[in-house]
Amino acid sequence: MDFTGHEGWLIGYIIGLVVVLVVVALVIPILVIAWKIGTQAGKILAGLEQAETNTAGLAGLNETITSALAVIAGLKRGRTRLGG
Repeated sequence: MDFTGHEGWLIGYIIGLVVVLVVVALVIPILVIAWKIGTQAGKILAGLEQAETNTAGLAGLNETITSALAVIAGLKRGRTRLGG
């Protein structure tokens, strides 16, 4: 292209190209980081689901403690009645 007499257009094209390249250079790392975060989020979610499965039995812990205390109290009463 011949920009003779239209140097302003040439400068405008160059500035526009530089702006586009800068934007691309800034957006690509952001997209890469977002992809990595998404990958990690999936792994974290899987770990949390496994932890939920592993700790589901703790929901009945208070009932177990109550039952154990009742058994202990019964044993103490039995021991006392036997003279111990």
